[in-house]
Amino acid sequence: MSSFLEISQLGKVYPTPKGPAVIVENFDLRIRKGEFITLIGHSGCGKSTVLSMVAGLTDVTQGGIVLAGKEVTGAGPDRGVVFQAPCLLPWLTAFENVLLGVDQVYYTADVAERRQIVEYYLTVVGLGDAMHQKPSELSQGMRQRCGIARAFALSPKMLLLDEPFGMLDSLTRVELQQVLIDLWQKDQKTALMVTHDVDEALFLSDRIVMMTSGPAATVGEILEIKFPRPRSRKQLLEDPEYYRLREELIGFLNERSHHRPARPAPTPSGPPPQRGNASAFSRLMTAFTTA
Repeated sequence: MSSFLEISQLGKVYPTPKGPAVIVENFDLRIRKGEFITLIGHSGCGKSTVLSMVAGLTDVTQGGIVLAGKEVTGAGPDRGVVFQAPCLLPWLTAFENVLLGVDQVYYTADVAERRQIVEYYLTVVGLGDAMHQKPSELSQGMRQRCGIARAFALSPKMLLLDEPFGMLDSLTRVELQQVLIDLWQKDQKTALMVTHDVDEALFLSDRIVMMTSGPAATVGEILEIKFPRPRSRKQLLEDPEYYRLREELIGFLNERSHHRPARPAPTPSGPPPQRGNASAFSRLMTAFTTA
């Protein structure tokens, strides 16, 4: 099967007063259509940097990214992003926050159709009775449900998830993992997710990409997860293979993540281009309005 997302020799370098800081170097990854891939590694290894470059929210210093045969050169609604913080506009209701993107993507649909799309996804994620409340009236978990609904409502080619459950308590985290995978299984959109959680990666993923520690982080090892779908958390916890894979993941993070594959040194031609101080969310919304 051909690659749906191709990441080739990807690198990111930031200028600092002490000289260039190489965050990611020679990162190569091929993702097939419909795969659910997670990136895992120690804090500061560049996981979110890679995701942000795929989203088009951070400029690439070297290498390239091709999605569905088209080079990624900026943000766009073909990639639905779920951030660690929900990034909701506080003066709008949950419904209005999701509608904001739907209006831009489905501009040829009539008003009733757009509203039906918003209502459907907010109901599916469990916000049917709270969709007309503002973020200040919602719990952290409910806000993140709204963020998930917004990403799916845009019907993107690809989902990008940057530790979407990292700020939640354990029970809410487990609940929203199930909400996410239930939604994903309906049409199996290609997904790339950043996580620190070994058990989360094993439950959600088709493959887990283990990154080496920074600086100059890259792909260390890739672990195939062959549990059948749909998955039951209870069945996974009763499967000895789950614990073998878990031990392998932890072993990499504890012992092997500092040993990098031999790769040629990067040769950036100059300082990386800058996007200014606009937030990632602001740039994403700009992409909606200019797509």
